[in-house]
Amino acid sequence: TIEVERSLRVLDGAVVVFSGADGVEPQSETVWRQANKYHVPRLAYVNKMDRQGADFLRVVAQIKQRLGHVPVPIQLAIGSEENFSGQIDLVKMKAIY
Repeated sequence: TIEVERSLRVLDGAVVVFSGADGVEPQSETVWRQANKYHVPRLAYVNKMDRQGADFLRVVAQIKQRLGHVPVPIQLAIGSEENFSGQIDLVKMKAIY
């Protein structure tokens, strides 16, 4: 939308939130391309890992395939769906429950 594009012109950075269950959606692809246009640095976050069909590594692969960027995870999910129990901080190499 024009509102998103106007906002992206003045941002110093953005956090892009992807659903662990739904992955990269068409609207996300559109906003990602707009952010590319204005050279906005991004940090991606995958939420809803406790939802049915959630798959962290699938979302990471979609970011690479559909958005053309190579994500570098700094955390990994411990389990998914009803078995989601926390994350592993890859910087500190420590589990977060």
